[in-house]
Amino acid sequence: MGLFPPRKVPSHLERLRSLSLFVELTPPELAVVHGLIHERDYLADEVIFDQDEEGQAIYIVLAGAVAILRNDGAQPCEIARLTSGTFFGELALLDKAPRMAQARALSDCRLAVLFREDFMALLDTHGRIASKITRQLARHIGRRLRDLASVAGALHHL
Repeated sequence: MGLFPPRKVPSHLERLRSLSLFVELTPPELAVVHGLIHERDYLADEVIFDQDEEGQAIYIVLAGAVAILRNDGAQPCEIARLTSGTFFGELALLDKAPRMAQARALSDCRLAVLFREDFMALLDTHGRIASKITRQLARHIGRRLRDLASVAGALHHL
C-alpha cells in the first residue's frame, strides 16, 4: 500500500463505470463524461423516440425497462426489451440517419442520454476518452452483427 490510500470513486461515477460503454474510462475521464450526460425520466408507455425521426442521442437504461419496436405494417413488432445497464440508439452518435425503430418505456424508467453534439465536442476536446467510448461502441455493434448473421444463418437452414 502506498503512502496515500486509493481515492474512492464517487457513486455516480461508479455507476457510469459499470456500463459497458464506459468500462475502460478512468475516474477523471468518467467525470468528464458525467458532465455531458443528461438524466431523463420517462413514464410507462411514453415514447422515447419514434421510428424514422432523426437520431440525436444514445440512451442508457439506468432503471426500468424499454421496448424497441419496429412498425412495418399494421401491428408494431417488439424486437428488443432492454433493462438496466443496456444502451440503445447508439448509431445516432455516428450519423444523422433516421431511427430504424421506436423506443418506448415499458415501465417508469430513468435514462442517461448522451447527445451526438456533445459526443462530437468530446472528440475535439478529449480525443482519448472519445476513442475509448468509440471502441466499446464498435465492439457492441460487431456483436450485434455477429448475432444477426447467426440468426440469419439459422433461418436459412429452416
